[in-house]
Amino acid sequence: MISPAVSGGLDIRARYMALAQRKRMYSGLTLIVFLALMASGFVIANDRNAGGFWEGLPNIFAFPAQVVSEAGEKAALLPGHLVAFLPALLETINIAAVSTLLGGVLGLVLSLLSTRGLARFPRLIPLFRRIMDVMRAIPEIVIALVLIFVMGGGPVPAMIAIAFHTAGALGKLFSEVNENADLKPVEGLQSVGASWAQRMMLGIIPQVAPNYISYALLRFEINIRASAILGFVGAGGIGYELKNAMSWGQGKFDEAAAIFILLFGAIVFFDQISSHYRNRLTGGAHDV
Repeated sequence: MISPAVSGGLDIRARYMALAQRKRMYSGLTLIVFLALMASGFVIANDRNAGGFWEGLPNIFAFPAQVVSEAGEKAALLPGHLVAFLPALLETINIAAVSTLLGGVLGLVLSLLSTRGLARFPRLIPLFRRIMDVMRAIPEIVIALVLIFVMGGGPVPAMIAIAFHTAGALGKLFSEVNENADLKPVEGLQSVGASWAQRMMLGIIPQVAPNYISYALLRFEINIRASAILGFVGAGGIGYELKNAMSWGQGKFDEAAAIFILLFGAIVFFDQISSHYRNRLTGGAHDV
C-alpha cells in the first residue's frame, strides 16, 4: 500500500512533468510560428523587390568592398578627410548631448509625476504614463521629418526629435528607479512642511541620482547613433555628410570610409567612457 506522502509526491511529479511537457509544446509552437513569419517575410521582401531579393543577396558585400578598395587606393587622403569631417562629428555629438540633457530633465519630471507614492497629482499618473508611452512609440526619424518640413533642415529638428523620444524612454526608466527609493526621508521632510518639489529634490533625487546618470549615459550612446542616422534625412551632422558621400557614388568612397572611421571611433570612445562611469556609479565606486 502506498503511503499518502509517497502518493502526494507522485502527484506533484506528475503535475510537474505535465507542466514541463506543456511548456515544451508551447515553445515548439512559438518556434514554428517564428519560422513561418520569417519565411513569409522573405517572400514578401522578394516580391516587393520585383523578384530580385534572392538574386541580389549574394551582392550584399559588394558596396563595402568598393568602399574599402577605393579607400585603400586613396589612403594618403584619409588623414585630410578625417580632419575635414571632424566638425560634422562634433555637431553630431553636440546634438546627442543637448538632446540627452533636455530629454533627461523632462524625463525626470515625468517620472516623478508618474510614480506611485511620489506623484504630485496621483489621479493623473495614468495620463503621464500614457504620455511617456506616446513619446517612446513615435520614432525619432518620423518626428525629425515633420520638423524638417516645418522648420527646414539643420541640427535643431534632430535635437528636438531625439529629446522628445529620450524623455519618454528615460522617464520610464527613471520611474522604475523611483519605485525602489526609500520614502522615509520624504516622510520626514513632509512632517516639517517641505513642499513637493523640496521633498523630491532633497529626499528622492539624492538616492537615485547615480542610477539616473547611469541611464542618461547609456542613452547618450544611443543618441549619438540616432543623430548620425537623422543626418540622412537632412538633420545635419556627420550623417548628412555620409549621405552626400554615398549618394555621389564611386569617386567619393574614400570620404565615406573616413566618415565611417570617425563615427565608429566616436561611438567606441563614448561607449568605453560611459561604461566606465556607469560601472562606478552603480556599484564600483566603493572599490576605487
